[in-house]
Amino acid sequence: MVDAGLFGDAMLRISRDLAIDENDIEIAFVRASGPGGQNVNKLATAAQLRFDTRRISLPADAAARLARLAGQRLTKDGVIVIHAQRFRTQERNRADATDRLIELLREAMVRPTPRRPTKPTHASKQRRLEGKKRRGDVKARRGSPGFDD
Repeated sequence: MVDAGLFGDAMLRISRDLAIDENDIEIAFVRASGPGGQNVNKLATAAQLRFDTRRISLPADAAARLARLAGQRLTKDGVIVIHAQRFRTQERNRADATDRLIELLREAMVRPTPRRPTKPTHASKQRRLEGKKRRGDVKARRGSPGFDD
């Protein structure tokens, strides 16, 4: 007899404030494209993962980052579609697709550190100008010495 608690609401922890329900992830298996001999024609091993981003509550900035990171994998309806066909078995392709989704969501949740503009120091400006002057002198001495008539 199978315990109902084992297959209950399995949550995938993405970050400290985000977890997704495994039941919200739909995985279908399709035939993989590319080389593989007869195996590729007979078996549906490629995993196609679909995840509706409207089912989770993301902060506005994280949602914008997710849309930018997902690119063409995000449909107009807000569904992320990930196609995994790297491996020869359904299990490994399913795990690969799930890992890629989790990585995408984790990356979207990370807030980029703002850039603080800095100015070059006076000494670095002087060094730069000195180097330019030296280089100009080297190039000026390269030419043939002129004819003094």
